[in-house]
Amino acid sequence: MLTDAHCHPFDLADRYPGAEDERRQLGVMCASSSTTLAEFEYCEKLAIQAKENSAATMLPCFAVHPQMPAVEQWSMNNEQLSMTGQLSVLDMLAAEGRISAVGETGFDLYNAVFRETEKIQDGLFSVHLDVALRYDLPMVLHVRRAMHKIFARTAGLKKCRAVIFHSWPGTAGEGQALLRRGVNAFFSFGSAVMLNHREAMRCCAVFPADRLLTETDAPFQPPRGREFSRYADLKTIIETAAALRTEAETEISRVDELENVIEGNFRNVFTIK
Repeated sequence: MLTDAHCHPFDLADRYPGAEDERRQLGVMCASSSTTLAEFEYCEKLAIQAKENSAATMLPCFAVHPQMPAVEQWSMNNEQLSMTGQLSVLDMLAAEGRISAVGETGFDLYNAVFRETEKIQDGLFSVHLDVALRYDLPMVLHVRRAMHKIFARTAGLKKCRAVIFHSWPGTAGEGQALLRRGVNAFFSFGSAVMLNHREAMRCCAVFPADRLLTETDAPFQPPRGREFSRYADLKTIIETAAALRTEAETEISRVDELENVIEGNFRNVFTIK
């Protein structure tokens, strides 16, 4: 079964109204990301409908995205005021057992605009990690040019049930180091492995199969020549990953074997029987 460890159904529906029909036809289990209550409720509704119709599982997740302080122009003066509402929603959803993971959270220091909100991102991450630990939830992390901040927090992260790195941004050495430090890390790969991103391709080829996940980040990481990504892209992502692993002579490199292992990883991370 195909699995999507990170997608945005609310945003995808705007660009591709047939997305949910496609997901069900393909039997894709997915973990959906949301950053507002309206987005979450949309995903939760899809999840309920899928369960009622015995369709492939959808798992709603929630977090305050690390880009939000910059995008919404939060100031340091009203940092606490700005964060209170969304973080209260996060705690409420976790307490009520309505989310399957805390995510996507993390750090984004990609440019000067985002770097200006680094202190706010630090505060947000601490709250998200606390919620994940209190409610025994996995975390889905967005990390851009900020792996040093992840390594500075491995003491807390290794207490987390699972840590999913959305669109794994690091090196093979960094991934191996996280595992050595005791972080129950899983590395998710999407269109980057099809777009000649050399380090992502290398990591996908050499990481242990039991640490791999696949994702679309739909609609935000389209394959070359397309305007948006969709669930059907998972077939090509799996095939590409298998080809990379075959070339590297890595264990578990056949498409069917790899798909089965990744499905098992997804079920393990999100505790699906």
